[in-house]
Amino acid sequence: MAIVAEIGSLAVRIPPDPAGLATSRHVGRDFHRRGWVSRHERRRGLAVKSMRIAERGGQAPESGSSNGHLYPSGTFNEREMVVASNSQRKTKIVCTIGPSCNTRDMIWKLAEAGMDVARLNMSHGDHESHQKIVDLVKEYNAQSKDHVIAIMLDTKGPEVRSGDVTHPILLKEGQEFNFTIKRGISSENTVSVNYDDFVNDVEVDDILLVDGGMMSLAVRSKTADTVKCKVIDGGELKSRRHLNVRGKSATLPSITEKDWEDIKFGVDNQVDFYAVSFVKDAKVMHELKDYLKRCNADIHVIPKIESADSVLNLQSIISASDGAMVARGDLGAELPIEDVPLLQEEIIRRCRSMQKPVIVATNMLESMINHPTPTRAEVSDIAIAVREGADAIMLSGETAHGKYPLKAVKVMHTVASKTESTISSTVKHSIPAMVVQAVSGEDYSQSQMSAMFASHATAMANTVGTPIIVFTQTGSMAILLSHYRPSSTIFAFTNEERVKQRLSLYHGVLPIYMQFSGDAEETFSRAIKFLLDHGHLKDGEYVTLVQSGIHSIWRRQSTHHLQVRKVGG
Repeated sequence: MAIVAEIGSLAVRIPPDPAGLATSRHVGRDFHRRGWVSRHERRRGLAVKSMRIAERGGQAPESGSSNGHLYPSGTFNEREMVVASNSQRKTKIVCTIGPSCNTRDMIWKLAEAGMDVARLNMSHGDHESHQKIVDLVKEYNAQSKDHVIAIMLDTKGPEVRSGDVTHPILLKEGQEFNFTIKRGISSENTVSVNYDDFVNDVEVDDILLVDGGMMSLAVRSKTADTVKCKVIDGGELKSRRHLNVRGKSATLPSITEKDWEDIKFGVDNQVDFYAVSFVKDAKVMHELKDYLKRCNADIHVIPKIESADSVLNLQSIISASDGAMVARGDLGAELPIEDVPLLQEEIIRRCRSMQKPVIVATNMLESMINHPTPTRAEVSDIAIAVREGADAIMLSGETAHGKYPLKAVKVMHTVASKTESTISSTVKHSIPAMVVQAVSGEDYSQSQMSAMFASHATAMANTVGTPIIVFTQTGSMAILLSHYRPSSTIFAFTNEERVKQRLSLYHGVLPIYMQFSGDAEETFSRAIKFLLDHGHLKDGEYVTLVQSGIHSIWRRQSTHHLQVRKVGG
């Protein structure tokens, strides 16, 4: 197959890119080096008239002729290219909803400040309080025309916690302190734990971490029902504190009885994503997906990578899932803290190579729970996650119970936007190689064709500096384009509400619901009018139109179209 782009009156053949590695820098450099664009034209900008990709044996349209499908030829008569003034933030923001922001007014303000996904933390609250949030988000979505908030339900998981204490217990360095599986124990030197196998799971010389490392104790000995420790780092032990054993995962099921009740709540309310806590292996993902299939529930599953076991089984877990979350809190408790940045980078890389969304979470703006401005290190943390290519970054306590939830979202939005502007002006995230193999003479599969097409579409949009418009029924082409990280926004028009909701998590995608008519040109005109009316485009700007994907719309199954077109021209 081949792509043919019309630049002025000159037809240029772009060779196939089986590895899916084309970038705007490479395409632009080839145009200039091979003399296809004069210096004068470079100063004024490329005037790309149309582009089409067809399977082997297909004929590319002649210069100036109609392609016979969605878009007529002769669209671009001017040589002057007006680059779209599109500054939409591409990295998405997940906000945890809690007492600080669970009102209608605050949900609206968080959405206006930049929230893309509302997270329900099932470790806190009850179904009644979470139902209120679900209803408010759905009310917002029903009223908003060009912004949608997805709903993510985060399961509590099998947490090991200390018992209730009548008052905070002060632990001092060197002091002996005990944890027992006997219920209801609370004294100055012993408290209960909620996990019956706690004694069996820990060994002498293990390090116990309280609240992810706020306090630490070394195991010195144990009896049939008690673990005896020596305090390494002291502090105040309050009720129901989270306990970890460094380097180990508890032998508890990843999905507890409470989690299944919460998952059913999510099915009943048609949430968009589950974030599953303390996933150990792919078996858990298959079990949940089988349940959702039986319920006929279209909900995507995001495992939280936060345990030693999940790191060991990382590849199989991501393969069985619809993305991943880098849950750095417990990850840094169960594994050496110096490994967390390396694991974050690796998880992002693997998700991107598998075209799955990835969320970076925990402590991103922790100081803003109590202070109106972040630390400089926190600002750098956000920038690093953005530069590494995360689809989304998450706020937890900052919005759930912090004093400055709106300021936290605005800081995250501003830092992400600024960081993205520096990336797009230099070298975009390196495009992960997609393994597309075809023996000479064999046909490419539809998915391979779509992957190569998305790569070339990104290269062309980056070269001419335009946003991308794609029409999708399943979201597949919008997701592929997101994977290649084009420099401008991907406007994804879909006639499926569930697809619109889900796409709000993906990097650079602005999902918009619109009914498609049988007339492709009429549907396209309505899409352009929508973008103009809502300030996303201006007359005289150019857009890159993509018509491709596994499920065809208005086209023959074997034909893929790509066109750069002037708005209002």
